Amino acid sequence: MQQFANIFMPLSIALIMFGIGLELCLKDFGRVFAHPKAIITGLASQIFLLPLIAFLLIFFWPIDPIYKIGIMLLAGCPGGTASNLVTKMLKGRVALSVSLTAFNSLIILFSIPLVIEFSFAVFGNNGATVELSFGQTMGDVLLTVVLPVMSGILINELFGHKFGESFHIALRYILPGIMLIAFIVVIFFDENQKGVEYLKHLNLLIPLIILNFATIVAGYFAARRMKLQHSSAYTIAVEMGLQNSVLALFIANQLLKNKDISLVAILYGSFSLITTFVGGWILKHYFGKEQNEKA
Repeated sequence: MQQFANIFMPLSIALIMFGIGLELCLKDFGRVFAHPKAIITGLASQIFLLPLIAFLLIFFWPIDPIYKIGIMLLAGCPGGTASNLVTKMLKGRVALSVSLTAFNSLIILFSIPLVIEFSFAVFGNNGATVELSFGQTMGDVLLTVVLPVMSGILINELFGHKFGESFHIALRYILPGIMLIAFIVVIFFDENQKGVEYLKHLNLLIPLIILNFATIVAGYFAARRMKLQHSSAYTIAVEMGLQNSVLALFIANQLLKNKDISLVAILYGSFSLITTFVGGWILKHYFGKEQNEKA
């Protein structure tokens, strides 16, 4: 069953990203790079501001130091495909979200080892070094994000938007079913989820929920401080709030080999998709939406 989960999840993510690509065109990415302030702000917020918020939150928080290391690891794994999906659901700047995911996949190869070594130096008794595989990390992003999105975009560019729209209408009915099946697979077949008693870990859930909402708010107002438009700001807020729990779980299990650290990623992944969507929705509908500003 675990092998089925390992195969089904990447395929479902790739199909979802293909559906996202059908709603994009090359001009969307052209606008992102023609006005790079948004992508620079997003990357800076994720790489620097996010770990800083996590560190300030947990430094005096009364939890075991190993869990503090887990939270720092989580903060060092920004974005991921889930943030692209949430941005699409909120009708944010999907091209910006996808671009941030692609750039982050390269930057984290260098930033995550630094975050982990710093965390063990501050909270742990012994140091730890982690080396991420460039080929595996980039390959995962290429197969589940870049290629599916570009395939959807190429259908629009080569065959016209109406042709792509016909595909998208079909996927509009298929994707919810895939997402439901993916949720069931994660809950019932993923071995990492089994045996986790969530109510016994309220001491961890509380700081993780605070981290989630604090980073969402910080991402939004950092973007607004840089005078980015409303849609860019709540897109960056989603990127800040929704961490790559799958990557954090992989590092904890396979590289650090520590179940306590992996527990942090499991707990965060159990609620962050829903809470980030709610936080992004609130920011979108109840905060300023000046449309005349340039991104």
